[in-house]
Parts: sequence; structure tokens; C-alpha cells
Amino acid sequence: MNKSNKVKSNLTRRQFVGSASCAAIGSTTLLSSLLNLGTSNALAGLHSQSTEVEGEYKALVCILLAGGNDSFNMLVPNSKEPYQEYRKSRSNLALTQSSLLPLQFSDPGGREYAVHPSMPEVQHLFNTHKLAFIANVGTLVEPVSKAKYLAGSAKLPIGLLSHADQIQQWQTSLPDSRSAKGWGGRIADLLEQGNKNQNISMNISLSGTNVFQVGSSATEYAIRAAAGGSVGIRVYEGNSQLDRVLRKGTESLLAQQYQDIFKSTFQQKILHAQANHGVFSHALASVAPLQSPFSANDLSADLALVAQTIAARKALGMKRQTFFINYGGWDHHDSVLENQAQMLSILSKALQEFQSAIDELGISQQVTTFTISDFGRTLSSNGNGTDHAWGGNVMVMGGAVKGGNIYGKYPSLRLGGSDDIGGAILLPSLSTDMYFAELARWFGVSKGDLSFVLPNINRFYDPRSSSLPIGFMND
Repeated sequence: MNKSNKVKSNLTRRQFVGSASCAAIGSTTLLSSLLNLGTSNALAGLHSQSTEVEGEYKALVCILLAGGNDSFNMLVPNSKEPYQEYRKSRSNLALTQSSLLPLQFSDPGGREYAVHPSMPEVQHLFNTHKLAFIANVGTLVEPVSKAKYLAGSAKLPIGLLSHADQIQQWQTSLPDSRSAKGWGGRIADLLEQGNKNQNISMNISLSGTNVFQVGSSATEYAIRAAAGGSVGIRVYEGNSQLDRVLRKGTESLLAQQYQDIFKSTFQQKILHAQANHGVFSHALASVAPLQSPFSANDLSADLALVAQTIAARKALGMKRQTFFINYGGWDHHDSVLENQAQMLSILSKALQEFQSAIDELGISQQVTTFTISDFGRTLSSNGNGTDHAWGGNVMVMGGAVKGGNIYGKYPSLRLGGSDDIGGAILLPSLSTDMYFAELARWFGVSKGDLSFVLPNINRFYDPRSSSLPIGFMND
């Protein structure tokens, strides 16, 4: 008996099946990709409406700052009296005014602003009009005043201040219900058929399964920076003796005819996933590597792969794409100053690197990057950190963004002030629906379909309006 046969004979059927289905094809990314190809929806026979995609390629890049970013230390008032209010409210968490990086902007009241000292790249992006801030955004069921909130007559988001609920609602834009479908997924339900390639989803995730990109028929296609792109069946990638044995066995299993609909569907999805892995990998290999450098951290690596995937858009047959990255670790109940300084530095550099890569591709007007987070955090210190709150500040970046501006109403940071509803929690002045509606309209969602993507939008904005919800995008 030769060595190869000996290896094969020592594998029981149970061991082989376990190796083939778990070790060989069992990475979470690949299994996610199988679901991305619509296994569940194929079984359920789901169908979606569609809208014709017109014009040039466009991409939305969503960066989730999971955990709740303390964004009032990210964007800070820099005029004398507002800064003194900030310093008093934040006490031991206040950044020194001399350390702040000033922005070339003042609001209608003449108030000036600055960013965290760890964000010089964001300062530059803002001052060169490639990035804007949206102030005091949060999940809202309906417009709410402080008086209405204190009277207990306001309809509030489910699980307000809860990580699980709020992180879901920022992805679904459904603050009064729990749903597994996101507004990015609903956009894909409408627009995905405008892509030539109908096998690979227009929704690409660098962070596996997520709610944002799941619709009635659409799901995410998961890729990994560590793998250099999509993930296929492992034994097809290796050349070891065991890989060859497992590959032969896997091919035998996949060549069988299965009468059971679940087995047959799963088999077909595995075959499609491997085929699409080949298509995706070939497309990325067909474009020249980008010259723009990226730092050696997970966020930069993810954004580098997003940029390379966008570079391969024509080879992939894409006119519309969304990308999702979960950059977690922002739940700073303790050591907020140290932790946030490190993480904001990584975020700031990564945004600059990504924008430079998109500029290199010559499509700055066609790619918009935006941040979301569970919620803002309390103004007051809990000793060495901050607790869960509500309204917060976000960033949006790209050539189509009317940068160099702060949109919305930056709140009063005075404890007990007009925007503090108690417990140093700020009431949002802008709903997430308004924020997302402007992004969706830029992306190509028609006025008539805006309520399908954002079912709550009519409480804040008339989708038939000729004016933009906020005004931060070039429509």
C-alpha cells in the first residue's frame, strides 16, 4: 500500500465528512458566502422589486464604530464660552484646548470647532473639503422635544441605550421594531439587478454576517483581508497530500445527485460559492495593485481590500456596491482618554489612506464613506470613562460630499442645558433616517422608493421633496 492510500484508508467516513464539510469548507466567511448566495431565500422562493440603475458606478462604504463612540471628544467646540461649557461638563475627560486641532469652519453663530488631537488626517480631509461632520444624530421614532420627553409622551426607540438594540437600529433604520433586515439590504433588493454580475452580491462585507446588508432577497458577500479577498474551499487552495485526498473526496460528494431539496440546494450553493470565489479572485488579480500605502492594522487592511475590490468593479460587473466594516472596541466605560486616542488615530489614518486610494483610482465623486455607531455617550465622567447615551456625531467622506462643514445643530454641552434630558444624555436633533435618506438618494434610490428603504422617513422628511434631507451631498 502506498503512502497516499494509507492516508486515505485511515480516514473513516465520519472523519472525512467532518474534514470536508468543516475543515475544508467550514470557515465562517465561506459559510456566510454560501448564505450570501441566497440559500434561505432560494428555498423560500422570495422575490424583490427592482429599480433600474442609471449613470456611473457608485459605492457606499459603511464603517461601524461598534460599542458607542464618545463623539463629543471627537468633535469639540473651540470658541471660548462653548469650550468652557465643554470643559466643565466633561471634567477630568476634557481635552485641553491647546491640544485640539482646529477646523476651518464656524457656524452661523460664529462658533468654531476642532477635532481630537489624534486626528490630523481628519482635520486635513475636513479643511480640504473632502469630509464633513453630521452633528447630534440618533435613532428617533418621531421628532422629540425635551419637554415631550420629560413629560413621558414621546415615542422612544426600543431598547434605548442598549447596545444590542441600538446597534441594530442604526443598521435597520427601524427604531420602533426589531428586524433582521437592514436599509442597505433593502437598497440591494431594489438596485442589485442593475449589476451585470448576479452571482456575487452588490453588498460586500469585510466583517462577516451583519444586519445592514440583509434584505428580503439580498445578503452580504463576505470577504476577508487576511485571506486577500474571497474565501474558497480550503482543500482547493492547498497542495499537501491530505489536501489532495480531501479534494478528491469533496469533488465526489459535490458530484452526487441528491433528491433531498435541502441537500441539493446546499450542494449547488457550495458549487456556486467556489465558482464565484474563482471569479472574484480572478477579478482582483486582473487589476494592478494600488500604489497608495496602508498602515499595518485591521481597519487599514479592510479598507485596502475595499479599495482593491472597487478597482476591480468592471471586471466584477458592478455598477452599485456597498461595503461594511465593523471596527469595534468603542465601549469605553473606563480609560476613555487613552483608548480613544489610540483608536481615533487608527481611524483617522485609515480614512486618509482610503481616500487617497480612491483618489488614485480617479473616482472620488463615486465613493462615499460614512460612519455609524451604537449611540453617543454621556457628557459627564463616571470616574475614568463614559456611559451609554443617545445623540452623537458622525463623519461622511468623499468627493460627492460637501465637505468642510458641520451639518445639523451642534448641541449645547452644558449639563442640564437645553439638550440634556437628564443623566448627561443628549437628545438627538437629527434622526438617522435623515442621514441615511441623503446617502440613499445619492446612491440612486428614487424618491418613490425612499419609503421602502426607510419606512420611518415620512415622519421627518417628505420623500417627494426636491430638497435634500440635510444637504451634505451633491445630489
